[in-house]
Amino acid sequence: MADFLSYAHIEAAASTVRERIHVQPRVGLILGSGLNPLADAIEESVAIPYADIPHFPRATVEGHVGRLVIGRLEGQPLIAMQGRAHYYEGYSMAEVTFPIRVMQVLGIEILIVTNAAGGLNPTWQVGDVMIITDHIALVCMMGANPLRGPNIDELGVRFPDMSEAYDAHLRALARQAALGAGVPVREGVYVGLAGPNFETPAEVRFLRLIGADAVGMSTVAEVIVARHGNTRVLGLSGISNVLPAEGAPTAKTSHIEVLESGKLLVPRLESVIRGVLRAL
Repeated sequence: MADFLSYAHIEAAASTVRERIHVQPRVGLILGSGLNPLADAIEESVAIPYADIPHFPRATVEGHVGRLVIGRLEGQPLIAMQGRAHYYEGYSMAEVTFPIRVMQVLGIEILIVTNAAGGLNPTWQVGDVMIITDHIALVCMMGANPLRGPNIDELGVRFPDMSEAYDAHLRALARQAALGAGVPVREGVYVGLAGPNFETPAEVRFLRLIGADAVGMSTVAEVIVARHGNTRVLGLSGISNVLPAEGAPTAKTSHIEVLESGKLLVPRLESVIRGVLRAL
């Protein structure tokens, strides 16, 4: 496990990708659990397994294919991550966020990050799409921050501002796209935990008290690194399960449930993402 990765590591990976693609990607897209089918919609695509890219972390979780897909969607040149690595898999935060660095060196201007998340609002429903307005990076706040260590001056400043982690204009485009496609959409705060266990009832109560609307095990570190490199971010959570209200019977959560919800979420997320890309 590498705690820190240098600009030379990033450039080596970017060079390998650059040699195999025929478009200059403007948009980066990260596909979370159960959302891999979105990559099948990319046109004129080239697929590169993570194993072929130097220093790239391998995805080991079911539902994460583990390859880059580069091509066009709605006329926009993009690079999609078909699956991601997670901190709970044993990777360092530098390794988890390494793909974001590579996409930045390849020239992306916008990052669209998706995830499957647990809904903390008991009035929400499985299949809802949540536009992320802000996040609470609990795991990063406790010390596992992806910017820990030597700053990569070529990509960003030592102390990046996070007052607008999720771009207001991109959020407006997502709202318009959802409305036009008839997709049920929510807006709220995503809280990122380390995982891999799901939350206890007391933890769910705590997360609601601190203002979180959805909870997951990814995204926040990726967004911190994206903003460090001045990349604009749109975050979309697919609500894969809804955690019970206070006093309601406890319901068990499983990864199978998360993957099954993807069948409902994929077409909805695809509609929103296509609408945003058309409007760019």
